[in-house]
Formats: sequence, C-alpha cells, structure tokens
Amino acid sequence: MSFTPRQLNTLLSECRIADRFKIRRMIDRARKDEKILAHAAEKIDESIQWVEKRTNRDEIHYPDLPISARRDEITKAISENQVVVLAGETGSGKTTQLPKICLDLGLGCKGLIGHTQPRRLAARTVASRIAEELNTTLGDRVGYQVRFHDQVSDTTQVKLMTDGILLAETKHDRFLEQYEVLIIDEAHERSLNIDFLLGYIKRILPKRPDLKVIITSATIDLERFSKHFNDAPIIEVSGRTYPVDVLYRPLHELEGEDEKAIDMQQGILAAVEELLDMERKQGRGPQGDILIFLPGESEIREAADLLRKADLKSVDVLPLYARLSLAEQNRVFQRGKGSVGTRIVLSTNVAETSLTVPGIKYVIDTGLARVSRYSYRSKVQRLPVEAISQASANQRSGRCGRVSEGTCIRLFSEEDFFSRPEFTDAEIRRTNLAAVILQMLSLKLGDISEFPFVDPPDNRYINDGFKLLQELGAVDSKRHITRIGWQLSKLPIDPRLGRMVIEASRNNCLREVLIIVSALSIQDPRERPQDKRQASDEKHRLYAHEESDFLTFVNLWDLYEEQRQALSQNQLRKYCLKNFLSYMRMREWRDTHRQLHIICKEIKEQDSKFIEREEPASYEAVHRSLLAGLLSHMGFKQEGKEYLGARNRRFFLFPGSIVYKKAPKWVMAAELVETSQLYARCIAKVDPVWAEKLGPHLVKKNYSEPHWEKKRSEVVATEH
Repeated sequence: MSFTPRQLNTLLSECRIADRFKIRRMIDRARKDEKILAHAAEKIDESIQWVEKRTNRDEIHYPDLPISARRDEITKAISENQVVVLAGETGSGKTTQLPKICLDLGLGCKGLIGHTQPRRLAARTVASRIAEELNTTLGDRVGYQVRFHDQVSDTTQVKLMTDGILLAETKHDRFLEQYEVLIIDEAHERSLNIDFLLGYIKRILPKRPDLKVIITSATIDLERFSKHFNDAPIIEVSGRTYPVDVLYRPLHELEGEDEKAIDMQQGILAAVEELLDMERKQGRGPQGDILIFLPGESEIREAADLLRKADLKSVDVLPLYARLSLAEQNRVFQRGKGSVGTRIVLSTNVAETSLTVPGIKYVIDTGLARVSRYSYRSKVQRLPVEAISQASANQRSGRCGRVSEGTCIRLFSEEDFFSRPEFTDAEIRRTNLAAVILQMLSLKLGDISEFPFVDPPDNRYINDGFKLLQELGAVDSKRHITRIGWQLSKLPIDPRLGRMVIEASRNNCLREVLIIVSALSIQDPRERPQDKRQASDEKHRLYAHEESDFLTFVNLWDLYEEQRQALSQNQLRKYCLKNFLSYMRMREWRDTHRQLHIICKEIKEQDSKFIEREEPASYEAVHRSLLAGLLSHMGFKQEGKEYLGARNRRFFLFPGSIVYKKAPKWVMAAELVETSQLYARCIAKVDPVWAEKLGPHLVKKNYSEPHWEKKRSEVVATEH
C-alpha cells in the first residue's frame, strides 16, 4: 500500500515523540520517492506499535491522601494547560500520586513521564514507592536514574531522576523529546539546577506544544513560578496535618566553636530524654518516632554515637544521609512488623520536604543546615553551617503532624526564630557567577544575560564572573569555553580551586594541592583565642613552613593524620584542644578532601595525569599549581610593608602569617580581606616568572629605550 507525504504526516501525532523529528525529515526528503516513503511508513508503524504496547495497563488505585480528593480538578488542569503549578504541603501526596494521575490521563505512552528530585536519595525512594503502589518491579514501569546508577528499561513510563541528570540530558536531547510530561518537584528549593531547568523549559515550550509541565512546590512563593510561565494556573492541596506543639529549648552559647558543637549534641540528648519522659508519664508506651534535623553527615554520626551510648531503653537509632548503603537507608522507611520501642531518625534537610519518613510524632530541630554560599570577600565557594529560614523551620515542624498530634522541640529561641529570614535565598543569589557561567557554557545554554531565569542575576556580577573565567583560562576573549574550561566544569568546586587541581595534575603534585584546596574550602581549623594568643602561636609554629602558609596546611595534615590513626576519638579531641585546633573543622577538612579525592579518581579514568603520587613534590611545582588559580592575588613589595597587587590594589600582609616577618619581594595570597586595611591572608613567596608562563593572556608589556643594534642590524628595546 502506498502513502502520500501528507497522509504520513497526519499519522505522526500517533507516534512516539522521540521518533517524530527523524520520520518527518525522512518524509520531507522523500518527496515522491516510493522507496523512502515506504520506509517512513514502516518506521511510523513500528513507532505506533511501541506506543500501543504501553497503553494497555491495569487500573490505578489511589491511597487515601489529600491529593486524591482533588484528582478531578488536577486532571482537568493538566488536560487544559501546558503548565500547571501544584502547591502542596508535605504529606499531601503530590510527589507519589502526580505520576499516577498522568498515567490515568493516558500520558507516558508517547514519551516518558520525567519526574525530577533535588537529591539522589529522594529519587530512589520515591521511585520504589510509586513502583510498589503500581504493583510493578523497580526498573519496569517505574525506573530511576541518578549519578552512577541507572535503572530504566524500554518498558519504563515513569522515570525518577535528579534535576542534574535532566539538565545533562539537554546536551544531547535539545528539546527533551524523550519526555511527554516533566514534573519538576520541590521547586521551592530554588537550587541552581532547578533555576536552570525552569529557564530552559520556558525556552523550549513554544517548540514543544505536546509537552506537559507540572511544577510542584511547598506553599512558598507560588506567584513567582506562575508568572514565570505566563500566569500558569495554581492548584493548592493542603497536607493532612494535626496540631503541632512547638517548644523552644535554646542552647547555651559557649565561647568556643567546639564547645558549641558538643553542646548541640547534649541539647539533642536532653530533648530526646524530655520526649521519652513525656511518653512515659502518659503511660501508654511509645506513641511514635522521633526525627532529628542536623546540618550534615559528620554531625549525624556524632549524634548517633552519643545516643547509642546514652542509657535510653527500647530505642533504635537510625541515621539518614545520601552516602549510606541502600540497605541502611531502607531501614528508615521499613518499620519492621512487631518492632518495639521508639525509632530515632537522624537526618539532614533531605527529610525536610523531599522524603516522608513514616510514623514520625516528634521532631527535634537544631535550626541549622549546610548551605552552599559564595564569599565575595575570599572569592571562594564555601559550605558553611547556617541558621535555616522560617519557611524551612516550619517545614521541619510540619513533619510531626502527619499521623497524629505532634511535638516539635526547637533548639533555639522564639526570638531567634522571628529574627530569621522568611525564605531561603535562591542559590543563584548566593553563588559565584563564574561557576554559574561555566556550567551554562558547558551545557550550551547560551548567553547568561538573555537566559530566562526566575531571578535574573545582576549584570555587574555577570561581568565579574567572565573576568575571573578569563583569568583562569576557562574562556577566551570572545567568551567561548576553552579546553581548561571543559575540565573545570567537571570539578564541582569553586573555579579558582578547580584550576589549581588541574594545574597540579600536570605538575605531579596532586596529593599536596588536594590537601591545600580542601583546607581553603573550609574555615581555618587553627584557633587563636584572644587570651591565649602567645600559647596558640607557639603550638602552630611547630608545623609552620618558613615561606608558605599553604605548605603549613600540608605539614599540619600529615601531623594530624599520624595522631588520628594512633588515638581514640576522645584522645583526638583532647589533642586538638591542647594544640589549639578545632576538632569540628579538622573533621570537615577530611570530609572535603575525601570528596575531592573521589572526584579525581573518577577523572583519572579519562585523564591518566590525575594521580596522587607518594613522593613529596617540590616547592615550585606546588606553588605554580596554586598560582594558576590566584593570578589576580599576586603582589609586589613597595616601600614600607605595602604591596601592589592586580588592578592597582594595595594591600598588607596579615601579621598572623609566618611569612609576615620575611616580607618577600613577590607574594601570592589565598584571599584579600578588608578590615581596617586590605590584608592578604594565607600567603607564600612566589617567582613572578611562573605567572608569565601561566597567564600570558593577562601580561601587559611595555618597551623602552629603543635603539639600533649594529651587530643584529635591527632595532631593539628593553621589555618590562
């Protein structure tokens, strides 16, 4: 049977979305060529069969959740609009039920229902839950894909993934034609990836009229999402909540950083004992479980140790963070039959909105989270522990009003709560734009100033970002990404620090530079109390390097590693106290180093230079590598103790540095800090010749005293 191009084109709407473009091109090319038209007809037939195989599915059942009651309204909104904003409090069932509503609408047959989550742990657990509700095995009708793990098959209709995975797919699938529906979950978190996706999707929607987009969010800042998508309709679904009694138990502020950290752990133990005591007085046995929010993995491990050692009867302590094994993560979500006693779940902010831990009646909130933030002062991206916003604190307390009336103990005062910002800043507002621009260039997202961001960044900061990337050799003068730029985009750290790592791989000093770079990513672990300046300086001098504060970090690392392997945790704490080191920051340093070490091992598979050698590297090799990221932080000695830096900035060496007294002719600094004057901190002696080789594109040359050279028969001049 022969077909005309027109007849074939009308059948395209029945095909799989991903096949349509190729088949349309085949039809256009064929004109009246019967052979090509017959081949196009075959392809159409195959594609339609693929769609039909996915349509004959069983009836879908819905659990008794608030979203189920609004199903008809949601179905109508999705059918009639290309974009829908669905706001639901935690516990409304939006994350697990939306993909099922889409399947009921007949979606997910011509393309996947893509469902993004901000975290890997959430993507995997949500996929398991939906698969269970649809009576299917994980990887069949419901699959998931996260970094290093893919469980998606040809029969998959619902695909859970991290937002980073979907963003990476835009490189080879420009119009996201694998997908018929995209659900962007937890959009209120406003991570960079979410903001990139919201901008990217807005841009492709006119070219993809067949794509349905559902933006889901906690009830935070909804109008902004709606406006971004041309006043898309908003549907609000309330969560099933019971009254929550909020108690404030502020911690006593002690002087030192370490004492405060220990005090937080003691505060958690006191709160747990108070809740267990409350249950005992009611005399009804365990009523529900306790969920404790902590800033990070190291704090979780420490709190778990403390609670296990405490004399708490019938208690099961369960940590929850991304690096745990799957079996350990699953223990949190599978309450064993006949299990007796109270479970205490210790989690990061992953349990704030992304995941629902079953059976929670009590919440203990430390009021802290680890937040990625760019420091303009030091020009480095950091991960400080910060006080959470009011919106986050309310999300956390809402976690215990799900099964019955709940109690939330906040380890901070009510006054503190009301002084906090209402919402958490969007990540683009607290990120070094050099990193944002680099990511956009590597993803080929086009000009940053024209990209449709929900919150467009300031143009001055965009220009600053490009200047830094040019200095690092990551972009050329036309703002195009270079080979170094491509390598930098694979390292999830501040571009300055990433540039040091790349140079270190070339100079065979990766071991030392990873130690230094991880130290620069955290606050200085050395402590210098006001009343013990002399004593602390003497202790710190024991491992100080005469010419480089950077190599002092390497010496400290080696010394600490010896002690860490020889001493118990308690002895190590005492060692830190005696030697004026912050135990918490030393541990954070090790965690950061481990992450970088793992990333370099992954890169080594593509680039054999990324090897950490055992033999010590030379002073020159290490400092040439560091200088690659700090070219604009160099200085030349002037009169007195003043130095002249890039862009005519004048600064002084920080008096606390071992290099201060020697005052070398040329120095480089990790950061320039403005207090009463501009000070260079973390300094080392350098040779300016290294800079000329590293940054020929930044060197300005002057010529003077031109004269005729008789022997050479040419004019020569002196170069400065």
